Amino acid sequence: MTSHLDATRDSYDTVAEDYAVRVGQLFDQEPIGRAMLAAFAEQVRGPVVDVGCGPGHVTAHLASLGLDVSGVDLSPKMVEIARRQYPDLRFSVGSMTALDLPDGELGGLVAWWSIFHLPPEVLPALFAEFRRTLAPGGRLLVGFHVGDERLSPEKAYGHPVTYDAYLLDPGRVAGLLAQAGFEVAARLTMEGRKLPQACLAARAV
Repeated sequence: MTSHLDATRDSYDTVAEDYAVRVGQLFDQEPIGRAMLAAFAEQVRGPVVDVGCGPGHVTAHLASLGLDVSGVDLSPKMVEIARRQYPDLRFSVGSMTALDLPDGELGGLVAWWSIFHLPPEVLPALFAEFRRTLAPGGRLLVGFHVGDERLSPEKAYGHPVTYDAYLLDPGRVAGLLAQAGFEVAARLTMEGRKLPQACLAARAV
């Protein structure tokens, strides 16, 4: 496993319990983000994977919208929490950069603030992997933090961490998705938090 994945996995194993409490509270306060997920759910036909699912709150929300959804996360501790909180759903440990899925199996894929720790140079290969797993016409929803900066925090959620984080330009992300075989159907930017956020909805072509 490459160093950035090791750092991300180990850091989220460390913060997992406190992260699970905090992120659930934040999700409850994000009606606009939930609206994007609802629109995604209306358009999907077939199974869905929530990559970088963390403690499983978004996976569970998608299931409540009627989707056949499972979650994948790099952190074994996060997957342990997700399985504990949502025992009726399927969660597995794995990397979004190398999904253990056949080509063209999915109707939809969600990466909800989960590409935050991947170096920008990794994104073309990541989006190609997303496209590989989606059937033609399959739907993709990607949420990320907006900017042009690499962050190297020493602490998060009250614990020491060793990961880096990357702020991304929505136009560049849209261009990389197009190169990977996606057609961007909608963009949403959200202000007001510490870091601006963006969501891109796309269709596999």
